[in-house]
Amino acid sequence: MTESVQQAVPLLRVRDLSVTFPARSGKAPVLAVDRVSFDIGRAQTLALVGESGSGKTTTGRAILQLQASTGGSVQLLGQELGQLSRYGLRSMRRHMQFVLQNPYSSLHPRMTVAQTLAEPLRVHRFVPTESVTARVAELMQLVGLEPAMVHRYPHEFSGGQRQRIVIARTLAVNPDFVVCDEPVSALDVRTQAQIVSLLKSLQDQLGVSYLFIAHDLALVRQLAHRVAVMFGGAIVELGSIDQVFGKPSHPYTRALLDAVPVPDPAAQRKKLTETVPELQFHELVPQTGSCVFGENHAQTGSACWHAVGTEHGVSCRFWPNSLR
Repeated sequence: MTESVQQAVPLLRVRDLSVTFPARSGKAPVLAVDRVSFDIGRAQTLALVGESGSGKTTTGRAILQLQASTGGSVQLLGQELGQLSRYGLRSMRRHMQFVLQNPYSSLHPRMTVAQTLAEPLRVHRFVPTESVTARVAELMQLVGLEPAMVHRYPHEFSGGQRQRIVIARTLAVNPDFVVCDEPVSALDVRTQAQIVSLLKSLQDQLGVSYLFIAHDLALVRQLAHRVAVMFGGAIVELGSIDQVFGKPSHPYTRALLDAVPVPDPAAQRKKLTETVPELQFHELVPQTGSCVFGENHAQTGSACWHAVGTEHGVSCRFWPNSLR
């Protein structure tokens, strides 16, 4: 396959992914992820942003087949993950990895760093047994830590160092795709910037692709190539960094951006004193009339999705009544 064709085919292709949690204690089932679709190219980062409970983590887990989906398709490297056998899925796990949110609970407290980093190498038989020690040392250097530290335990490291170890473990088997679920939210601001810089550098070196789940829009702007804004289990806007940050088209996206503090203290005080009506975002009730973009989806049967620019789309769902 030529390089141009490789670039045209996305590394990850997600179509209409849905996850429903069953009813409990007499309550109705919960639709946590609702027909989510996007692509991620090689050495690209898609940021998934939205408020807590919007379905971001569940989406990441469903893509990695750690959470059962109730509909849709997930293709990685051309393989339909949902149709793989147990053995086939285990083989594919080398190509997809996870960086968890909390570095303090992500590492086994009774395993040394050497044991932690060697485990995926042995499970996936990535290198010969005699090369494991050298690979562990290489991974430590890759994330900016001294190889001599490998005999220490997690409690002997700071939070930022622990997250570097988590990243090293994730990259041990050279994955093509990594889900980073709020990887810096438990760290201080300075350490956050260092970890984001490390992820960016590793992407440049290794060509790995990220799904970067985050709340902090400033960090997203530093790392991501494209942004998907999520609300109520659905993606309401998807586009490049410049498109979503420079020309947000969904009212929920604009509300998220308006909530970001302004660095200028005077401007921030003025912003806080301004009276802005609180918008109520809710599901667009099925109706016979047209949506906010003038299309009658009940008649056309088309998806509630509209192009507002080149590779920039927005949903007509969850629009406040005042803006219809």
